[in-house]
Amino acid sequence: MSRSAPASGAVAAPAARRGLRRSVLIMLVLLCASLMVALSCLAVGVDAPAVNGVERGVKAAFLYKFLGYVDYPQDAGPLVVGVLGADDIGAELARITSGRNVGGRAITVRVLREGDGLTGLHMLFVGADAPRGAALLRGAQQQGVLTVTESDNGLQQGSVINFRLVEERVRFEVSLPAAEKNGLKLSSRLLSVAYHVLKGNQ
Repeated sequence: MSRSAPASGAVAAPAARRGLRRSVLIMLVLLCASLMVALSCLAVGVDAPAVNGVERGVKAAFLYKFLGYVDYPQDAGPLVVGVLGADDIGAELARITSGRNVGGRAITVRVLREGDGLTGLHMLFVGADAPRGAALLRGAQQQGVLTVTESDNGLQQGSVINFRLVEERVRFEVSLPAAEKNGLKLSSRLLSVAYHVLKGNQ
């Protein structure tokens, strides 16, 4: 007596499951690739499109990365970042750095208001809307603070690092004379990926 052929549904079910597993695997691979591309935007030297709020998030990520490319005096205390005139960047920076450290040191973000002192800061970000930006940069210079701005003439005002939008991408330029005046030593890796490096003879 011949055996009857298995029902088509019984054969199709394992094949369908295998096809579904392959589809899920492909989706996971694509998702991981997308995540890797997104995370790469946080690395110094990789610029990112400046689209709406993305620009602010990219700048906050750069600020976090900058801390690892400056030789600060050895200290057990946290690295303190002051943010003035850019509350959105301050909030995003606090979110990014929560629970993280640089060189074994925790990171504290302080959102500043006009008139607040700069004592204890390691980095100061002066937003485009901050009042008396040039005066703040001069005060930060006297205290050895890494200063970062986002204006067309940031370096000319004395900032060490200044964000620029170049072809709708967030880039940054560096002033070596300003770093020297602030008593800061910048990593060559940081300089190698800067959009522009201002030197003493320029």
